[in-house]
Amino acid sequence: MLRQFWVVPVVALVAALLCEAEAGCEYEGIFNFGDSNSDTGGFWSVFPEAPPPNGMTYFKHPVGRASDGRLIIDFIAERIGIPYVSPYLKSIGSDYRHGANFATLASTVRIPQTSLFVSGLSPFALPIQVNQLKHFKAQVENLYSEGSTNLPPPDIFGKSLYTFYIGQNDFTSDLAKNGITEVKKTLPQVISGITDAIKDLYALGGRAFFVLNLAPIGCYPSFLVELPHGDKDIDEYGCLISYNNAVVEYNDMLHDALNQTGHQLSDAKVIYVDSHKALLELFQHPTSHGLKYGTVACCGNGGGRYNFNPQVFCGNTKFINGQNLTALACDDPENYVSWDGVHTTEAANKIIVDAIFSGDFTDPPFEIQCS
Repeated sequence: MLRQFWVVPVVALVAALLCEAEAGCEYEGIFNFGDSNSDTGGFWSVFPEAPPPNGMTYFKHPVGRASDGRLIIDFIAERIGIPYVSPYLKSIGSDYRHGANFATLASTVRIPQTSLFVSGLSPFALPIQVNQLKHFKAQVENLYSEGSTNLPPPDIFGKSLYTFYIGQNDFTSDLAKNGITEVKKTLPQVISGITDAIKDLYALGGRAFFVLNLAPIGCYPSFLVELPHGDKDIDEYGCLISYNNAVVEYNDMLHDALNQTGHQLSDAKVIYVDSHKALLELFQHPTSHGLKYGTVACCGNGGGRYNFNPQVFCGNTKFINGQNLTALACDDPENYVSWDGVHTTEAANKIIVDAIFSGDFTDPPFEIQCS
């Protein structure tokens, strides 16, 4: 059973916290590449701010995260013992001494063929994010010696963890329109885009790559509402069988490709992270992990089985059919897996990170060493 890996002994947990507080860990920074699952404010630095109730749990106000609180990337930063990673696109108030976050909401691995206002996809696709890192590195090398106080030392690029949580929008953006068969044809390109990015970052000095796989989107309230399916396509946990099977196929291909890339870059760590397994366990057995609700959104509109209305997203109000409809948050997000039908809650994110670092969720095995 997965759940046996999820209990971290108190002594070990205290020791880990003391390690982070009193000593340095092997990674001095994080450079993150991704979409809204790991965007800490990049998209909202360019476009209008995410409305309340986003950020309600931990930050107590919106901070550019598509959740009620902290994301997986935030909990990884806590594990390393560094501040939360500032968005590269945030010009005011950022601190880049421990890395930068290039993720933006709606980002893809492949470069979109149309604008955000047509496709709904971010212009900051993975190749663009990698180019931003290249520019950032060049600026660090030029400006650090001049005394810039919010930049890292130039040697940080070989001492950082490069995290990836991207690919979901490549998989889902055309899924309802084109169907699984057509989407599957594009997945090898997505995987090649990720491995190409790793090789580019390796050439820039990166040596530790931490790649999260694709989530079980067939359990997300938004896709349960929006994707075509029949009753026979719903499993015993209320998730979409065919779509989740397609995700597993993608993850298997990603796993193989990362293994090959790891062999090619023999002095680097290329880590496949099975966050899918951890999240699927939460959707299937929420009460086993201190939660109550799996496939229902905390912040949404419509109530019922999923509490998701594709016309009214979390925190928004729209006038529809003669009435104002508002997508409001529940009072207890700590009991939910899904925050808004598309993203996970802080509670779920913490459990996922605890699972990743306490069980067999990475290949090759990976842990953060503190001295």
